[in-house]
Amino acid sequence: MVAFVVHDGRVAVFTQDDEDSGLQVPAGTLRDGERPEEGALREAVEETGLAGLRLVGFLGRYRWDISPIREEVQDRHVFQFAVDVPPPARWDSAELHDGQRAPTPLHFRWLPLDDPGLAELVVGQGTLLDRVVG
Repeated sequence: MVAFVVHDGRVAVFTQDDEDSGLQVPAGTLRDGERPEEGALREAVEETGLAGLRLVGFLGRYRWDISPIREEVQDRHVFQFAVDVPPPARWDSAELHDGQRAPTPLHFRWLPLDDPGLAELVVGQGTLLDRVVG
């Protein structure tokens, strides 16, 4: 799943301390028995650390080959979420990996939906961004 968290015409993006990881939005995989919208909300909350996220809508579905990172073709469901409480301009969070390994620091900020930098979202995460309702 891919989650576009949108507030006031801007989308939440993050980088990691590892410069090779690139610009990202919250994304992840489904757990057993989880519906795509549930998984996308879980990942968005876990990764952003923001309270008050609300599902706006399903934007679509696509497949993305992530090789050479891994020999894997991902089936991605894309959702848009809104923030119902005033969010910070910048903030740090962490991916906790369900306690299976050390947390990964995530450094969030907002980019306008028309920012050319969004073209740099890694491994196709920007696919369907044009369907976001600002």
